[in-house]
Amino acid sequence: MKEIAINTEYIALGQFLKLADCISTGGQAKFFLQDNEIVINGELDNRRGRKLYAGDRVKVEGCGEFVVVSS
Repeated sequence: MKEIAINTEYIALGQFLKLADCISTGGQAKFFLQDNEIVINGELDNRRGRKLYAGDRVKVEGCGEFVVVSS
C-alpha cells in the first residue's frame, strides 16, 4: 500500500488521483471516475470532490491501493 502525503487538512479525490499518478491532469478526473471503480474506506465512491483525510484508504481499479497520510 502506497502512502500519499498531504500537507493540508484534506484533499479532493480528483486531486488525489493526480497526486497518486493515476491520471496525468486534473481534467482527466471526471472521465477516469466514470470508467474506474474507486473504493474509499471500503465503500464505493466516484465523486470527484469527495474529501479525503489522513488515514483514509483508497483502492483505485487498475492503479493500486493507497493510504492518505499527513506530512
